[in-house]
Amino acid sequence: MAFAGTYQLESQENYEEFLEATGLKKAKTDHKVVTEVVQDGDNFTWTQSIPDWSWSINFTVGQECEMESMKGIKFKGTVTINDGKMALQFPEYFFTAEIVDSKLVMICETPGEKGVTLKRVSVRI
Repeated sequence: MAFAGTYQLESQENYEEFLEATGLKKAKTDHKVVTEVVQDGDNFTWTQSIPDWSWSINFTVGQECEMESMKGIKFKGTVTINDGKMALQFPEYFFTAEIVDSKLVMICETPGEKGVTLKRVSVRI
């Protein structure tokens, strides 16, 4: 599945609830997040940015990689892609991404009975 491209946030569900559940409330923004995905085979650079802030991770699908969460927590994770859906367990949530009708659809799910599911849909720009 080709993820490469630059995408701008079009819609999101449960954004504020997700920020609260993950302790990222200070990261709240009204800016439309831009996600840039650079892909070279199984090697990726995934960057999200707004004015005056950006966060980026580098990884190779199927290989354990050192990464850093948006909260600055360093962790080791292995990104998988199955049936066109990318998946990664972050320390605070489980992340999936896929291309649906040329849009990047990202889902972040916090654990537990009162877990929160953030859904973000971004369009290619």
